[in-house]
Amino acid sequence: MNDDDDPSDPHSVGDVLDRLKELGKKAGDGKVRLGDALEAMGHRAYGSFFIILPLIDISPIDGIPGLPTAMAVVMVLLAAQLVLGHDHMRLPSFLEKRGMKGRKLVTVADKMQPTGRRMDKWFHGRLSALTNKPMIRFAGAAIILLCLTVPPLELLPFASTAPMLAILAFGIALLVRDGVLMLIACALALTAVAVGIGLFAAKESGQKTKV
Repeated sequence: MNDDDDPSDPHSVGDVLDRLKELGKKAGDGKVRLGDALEAMGHRAYGSFFIILPLIDISPIDGIPGLPTAMAVVMVLLAAQLVLGHDHMRLPSFLEKRGMKGRKLVTVADKMQPTGRRMDKWFHGRLSALTNKPMIRFAGAAIILLCLTVPPLELLPFASTAPMLAILAFGIALLVRDGVLMLIACALALTAVAVGIGLFAAKESGQKTKV
């Protein structure tokens, strides 16, 4: 990962949302593609996308069946590039062409702004040594594992929120170089896995009881 980021790259959650809003306004009734968003986020696209996609899942904006799984697929592809140490994020062309209308993206960014402002007050660069290359690759591996839990958890109401929260924490930690948040993200990842196991155990137990 390139440590010499361009000063114009987003450095906070608010910056990321502002960048999305700019893209949306520029597109208008046209479509903002994932590829366009990746390019707009610069060297910090990896952190930005692990914030944007989980926020969409966690927010009331979500609710489309299959959307969490689709976002998990995109994040697995991006996280794999983190593990491999790629400097720039890339997606297959068929995914790069996916996106949403500019006006809708502006609405999404506006609704997320209050949450983004709160996050920027809470999180900032602490123990930045814990966001070095080995930790970045570890975060990528953890995100992949968390994404793999999303498809089965999507079958249970709101269950995918747990892994998405952990991915969100990793995303912010990567974006703002916050080592303390990186440790918190690791704890959230373990919690998300435990919650997932617990929910499925409860579901299986309930089904057996009915039989």
